[in-house]
Amino acid sequence: MAAALLLLTGCDDDVIDKPPHLVKRDKMITVLVDMHLAEAVYQTKRFSSEELNKYSESDFYYSILHKHHLADSVFEKSLIYYCNKPKEFEKIYTRVVNRLTELEQEQNEKAKQPVDINQTIE
Repeated sequence: MAAALLLLTGCDDDVIDKPPHLVKRDKMITVLVDMHLAEAVYQTKRFSSEELNKYSESDFYYSILHKHHLADSVFEKSLIYYCNKPKEFEKIYTRVVNRLTELEQEQNEKAKQPVDINQTIE
């Protein structure tokens, strides 16, 4: 997310032209949610997992872009474009935060479920 934060510093620049391959708003939300989740995993597990130490934070970002079939340049240009539209960018990030909150609540609910001791483990 460090790269995204650097891009955010340009939010006060003049409005830029719409890039030819703009990432659609809903897809941008999905990608940003995935990036935040990956960053959370990386930041919380990197010191306790030898396997994770083989990778850098940017490896996670690139894997997410690959998962969504996005070139890094397309993502960056789209992020810059949305950043230059503060109201639109706020709407996008409101949905990102809402989705992350929903996922957290789902995990909390799963954790509260009683364990069925009669269930067999495969």
